[in-house]
Amino acid sequence: MGTALITGASAGLGEEFAWQLAAAGHHLVLVARRTDRLTALAERIHNVSGVQVEVLPADLTLPDDVARVAERLAADEPRPIGLLVNNAGLGLQHRFLNSTLEEELTALDVMVRAVLVLSHAAGRAMVGRGHGAILNVSSMAQDTAMGTYAAHKAWVRAFTESLATELAGTGVTATAVLPGLTHTEFHATAHMDESAWPRAAWLSAEQVVDAALAAVRRGDVLCVPSVKYKLASALLHAAPRRLVRAATGARVHARSRK
Repeated sequence: MGTALITGASAGLGEEFAWQLAAAGHHLVLVARRTDRLTALAERIHNVSGVQVEVLPADLTLPDDVARVAERLAADEPRPIGLLVNNAGLGLQHRFLNSTLEEELTALDVMVRAVLVLSHAAGRAMVGRGHGAILNVSSMAQDTAMGTYAAHKAWVRAFTESLATELAGTGVTATAVLPGLTHTEFHATAHMDESAWPRAAWLSAEQVVDAALAAVRRGDVLCVPSVKYKLASALLHAAPRRLVRAATGARVHARSRK
């Protein structure tokens, strides 16, 4: 039985990671901005599963808050972290040139800077202990031309692959999960119209998390949940980039906005 720290834990994939890890007997450290949602979730999980659940409210756009989470990852007490799940993310509501620079930097801080800082803290601590795992949530969007969100997620995938090679032989692994369209609060928060995509394109949070945790257990570096998205990934890699840009660029992506 180990302890997992999950960012963006109060909803969506983060909440599903918490429930599945608790069901497997892992203690938890839940990280998100809203203390009320975190506390309520922690109480429910503890009452159902009996595992210990710490609440660590933090805004990952704030360097001091990120530093507090990094300190917890490095600490051996009260329980050392054996699994870091870098899940926190957000969808930008506008195309790049229509967004404010503040909005763009907020997204960069959450989906790139925080992943870098927390992976550094966790990786050093885990290597020192001789075991552990880092799971970073990327996206199928990383192969597309869907704005800076795609760029951030492409960085997460490339960073995880690089980290995994560095960690080889240490007893610590790094895995990136690349989900496709998944039913969570993410799309509503980003003001995206879910009806713009066919029903068959959607995955459940349970499917994505189950596949991601199975990949961590196997020590896989990359995980694309579901056969349909494995095929989509193969097509994106095989297609000329000019066609990918034409099919997935900003103008096409804008049609999904409410």
